[in-house]
Amino acid sequence: MIGNPLPNIRDDAFQSPKRSADAEPPKILLLYGSLRQRSFSRLVSEEAARLLEAMGAQTRTFNPSGLPLPDDAEDSHPKVQELRELVQWCDGMVWCSPERHGAMTAIMKAQIDWIPLSIGAVRPTQGKTLAVMQVCGGSQSFNVVNQLRILGRWMRLLTIPNQSSVPKAYLEFDDNDRMKPSPYYNRIVDVMEELVKFTLLTRGQKAYLTDRYSERVESAEALSNRVNQRSI
Repeated sequence: MIGNPLPNIRDDAFQSPKRSADAEPPKILLLYGSLRQRSFSRLVSEEAARLLEAMGAQTRTFNPSGLPLPDDAEDSHPKVQELRELVQWCDGMVWCSPERHGAMTAIMKAQIDWIPLSIGAVRPTQGKTLAVMQVCGGSQSFNVVNQLRILGRWMRLLTIPNQSSVPKAYLEFDDNDRMKPSPYYNRIVDVMEELVKFTLLTRGQKAYLTDRYSERVESAEALSNRVNQRSI
């Protein structure tokens, strides 16, 4: 990249979360919720990806263009397979959507709806981290991040406490589609830093954190039924 990739960052204040020398970089998937040519949710996601990479993470961004509506295509659709493979690849995610009619966009919701709670015996989202963000065309709102938190809980993701909401997003970017210095930019730095920290702290403990009594009971009952059956 030509020039400074993070022109708004003060080097004396920026810190990369520490990880052990033999630990793999955290893998973060970014989803955004608009297909406009100048999509501010995409631009915010791009700023987030630059920050994550500066903090030592690997990032991939899913382009939702061409993703069919849920149930309007088979699971074998190439865009559905691409999305599901990325979800299985990552250690954590960033979801960023515009607010439309007081809610997340259908584009954002369709991506989440194509992510299953389980694929065979694998739960692709359980125990992974999540950061939620939104962009607003007008005054600041938190409708979308609140909705995304509900979905994150439903998907069994560890949604971090911090979040970002950028009001009047069209005023926050320059002619080169880079975010201007502001408290809103600084909040995105905070959110990405917290996401990396939570990912490093929890990814090695995922099996322990998601171990549930009810599922152990169910597994024990299934084992008992199989062992005690009268015939095969």
